[in-house]
Amino acid sequence: MSLKGKVEHFAITDKGMVRDHNEDAVGSDLDIGLLVLADGMGGYNAGEVASGIAVKTTVDILRDFTNREKRGAIDEETGLMRQTVALRDAIVRANKIIYQTSKSKPECEGMGTTIAAALFYNNRVSIAHVGDSRVYRLRNDEFSQVTADHSLLRELVDRGFYSPEEAQRSLNRNYVTRALGIEPKVEVELQEEAALPDDVYVLCSDGLTDMVEDEDIHLTISTFNANLHTVGQQLIRLSNDNGGKDNISVVVAKVVKPFGQDGNLLRKLSSLFS
Repeated sequence: MSLKGKVEHFAITDKGMVRDHNEDAVGSDLDIGLLVLADGMGGYNAGEVASGIAVKTTVDILRDFTNREKRGAIDEETGLMRQTVALRDAIVRANKIIYQTSKSKPECEGMGTTIAAALFYNNRVSIAHVGDSRVYRLRNDEFSQVTADHSLLRELVDRGFYSPEEAQRSLNRNYVTRALGIEPKVEVELQEEAALPDDVYVLCSDGLTDMVEDEDIHLTISTFNANLHTVGQQLIRLSNDNGGKDNISVVVAKVVKPFGQDGNLLRKLSSLFS
């Protein structure tokens, strides 16, 4: 079931004010309800190779899954919705491809990428991430960070070495502890939650969050959420106005109306013609 007209979105990426090229990548397909963002790293132009592989692989595998799978089923092994499991498996596959590419091509040695993805289905959203690209949610004017950074700084905050305020001022915030393509295997962090009408989700690279405070991101979304193009463009502008030290990518999505699907009814109808 296509979510066009039920979930609106806008994706934008910018090289920023300092970097000479863009190693971020964004992708979306509302026919399958998927939004994805990746922030590449590595020598030469290998970062953009890694992020491009991550986005393309995730989109391609989820398209294939959606074409084959009945929605709403629970995976008996994990207890997660099958959509969440498929999203995880797609990212794991992307990690394998990036890792193998980095080992087989000298110009790609050491490349990697973060990833953040949201998959909307049946009035729910599955969220997956690796690294420090983030997902935020605005619900009833409450703005919250849904994901927790896989970064050294986050671990130091969790252990009490830094306060959140000190962490915000730290110069060492970009050391990630988990990324795609660095090791043969990767642990993907997963979440599932209800997606409610008027919810706004923001996926972003650290090119935004390093330059713009959460309060200003919140204010921008609250002010312009009637036009997601304006939200995305304003967030890019804010980051560049504050120095634009890195590539900046933003994907904004708003739930416009419910997009549920009665899986039991569909299965009953299907059985009549089997």
